[in-house]
Amino acid sequence: MKDPRDIIKRPVITERSTDLMAEKKYTFEVDVKANKTEVKDAIESIFGVKVEKVNIMNYKGKFKRVGKYTGLTNRRRKAIIKLTAESNEIELFEV
Repeated sequence: MKDPRDIIKRPVITERSTDLMAEKKYTFEVDVKANKTEVKDAIESIFGVKVEKVNIMNYKGKFKRVGKYTGLTNRRRKAIIKLTAESNEIELFEV
């Protein structure tokens, strides 16, 4: 099994993701090869919470051009984690 900190790369902080935090939904950028079960286990072990549901979205790399050279940016994978009702919140911001 992979290290949980290799599966979860970073939290995604956008206006939409901060609005979802009120519903106990948190957004993270995850490893491209990680599946839902691995993401669930990694979140539970890192933050000590119970995960109810995991939704995953894949993003293709964008086409970029610099002079005569062309290529793609890195592809990404994003996971939205929903916590159970009795679970505590995840502290993404330090007060």
